[in-house]
Amino acid sequence: MIISRTPFRISFIGGGTDFPDWYNYNGGKVISTTINKYCYVNIRKLPPFFKFKYRLRYFKTEEKNHISQIDHPSIKETLKYKKYYDRFELVHTADLPAQSGLGASSSFTVGLLNCLYTLQEKLATKRKLALDALEIEQNLIKEAVGSQDQFAAAFGGFNVINFQKNNIEVKQIPINSKNIQELEKSVYLIFTGFQRRAAEQEKKKLKNIKKMHNFYKLISELTIEGEKLIYSSTNIVKDFSYLINEYWKIKKSLSNSVSNNKIDSLINHCRKSGAESVKLLGAGNGGFLLCLVKNKKKFVSNLKKKMYVPIKFEGIGSQIIYLSNI
Repeated sequence: MIISRTPFRISFIGGGTDFPDWYNYNGGKVISTTINKYCYVNIRKLPPFFKFKYRLRYFKTEEKNHISQIDHPSIKETLKYKKYYDRFELVHTADLPAQSGLGASSSFTVGLLNCLYTLQEKLATKRKLALDALEIEQNLIKEAVGSQDQFAAAFGGFNVINFQKNNIEVKQIPINSKNIQELEKSVYLIFTGFQRRAAEQEKKKLKNIKKMHNFYKLISELTIEGEKLIYSSTNIVKDFSYLINEYWKIKKSLSNSVSNNKIDSLINHCRKSGAESVKLLGAGNGGFLLCLVKNKKKFVSNLKKKMYVPIKFEGIGSQIIYLSNI
């Protein structure tokens, strides 16, 4: 039995510029961090006493005899990609709900790859895990997903990720540095109550990416400024809050499906409750809000009836936490 633990991520600024349709021609940059909320993938070789060859348990259960019959796209394509055809059982659990803007699907793919490499007694670097996940999600499944989540999940930590055609660079910032610790103290996640498929939201944006060139350019400029502030700011929460609020205005301009009246109302409530900045994580139209907060006591007391999640940053990335009887 093998169990991997792979973190979810929160993205501060730059999301959208991590799509190949943009960065292959213009370059891109994202500032993000992984958090202490995780996806767990538990796999083992299935004994030969069952009528089926593959048993998969996630939000539903599958019992199949051929890889081609598997419904879960990431499991199906990852098994094919790794050429793993033996009997196989998988159980997936997570600390937070999927389809919530935290890169959960990529965390799952990275975690599954980590397990399969271990099962096949092979060693994969963090970069290899990220690149394999990218290949599976973008080229095999053909999902409309960016390229930041796979690298965040594999590498872990607080990162500035730079995207160029044929080159993705992960620049890790120590999570014990002063400004990163100040950001960590200020972060809260608020669940909107809505889950959505990110790919459906992103397809709408990608159709208009050429028309929205100026907006993506502004996002790039904000992210470049954000990277500078990580090192130079004397009030990182205030400075990052300004960038995040500006980024959210731009993000809403990319598609009319990014937000809705209920989400806008919740964002306004968070601001009135003391949040310095608020934005929706991920593709939009559901999932978690990211809030930067200075006065935590006031903020929490005003959100007693809301689902808030205090988090910490993590710096390890995907790892095997249990290994027995390969």
